[in-house]
Amino acid sequence: MIQLNLRSGQPIYEQVRDGLRKLIITGGIPAGDRLPSVRTLAGSLAINPNTIQKAYEVLEQEGYAYTIPGKGSFAALPTDVNAERREELLRKLDGILQELRFLGVTQAELEARIRKGERPND
Repeated sequence: MIQLNLRSGQPIYEQVRDGLRKLIITGGIPAGDRLPSVRTLAGSLAINPNTIQKAYEVLEQEGYAYTIPGKGSFAALPTDVNAERREELLRKLDGILQELRFLGVTQAELEARIRKGERPND
């Protein structure tokens, strides 16, 4: 499910957040499905439940998850991800595209890569 690298300089809650985000984006956790409880996930990863709670809070702020009091946290629909997160990703993409162009990647190569990304089952 989620792989942690305890030797990484990246905080554990960010690794958990990134792992859950990837599962939500790829459909490993379908929209509307319940996320593992904080205690269950903390136990399976052998980390503090507060770390999981922080990851869930950030996912909720970004719009990838929502919480129903007394029921748990759930994967959000793609339309629920907030505009701020979309803009952040587009800014990162702009920088990456600029660097790729500098490195000689052609427009056709970039377009082919985008088309490939639109068909994740290929």
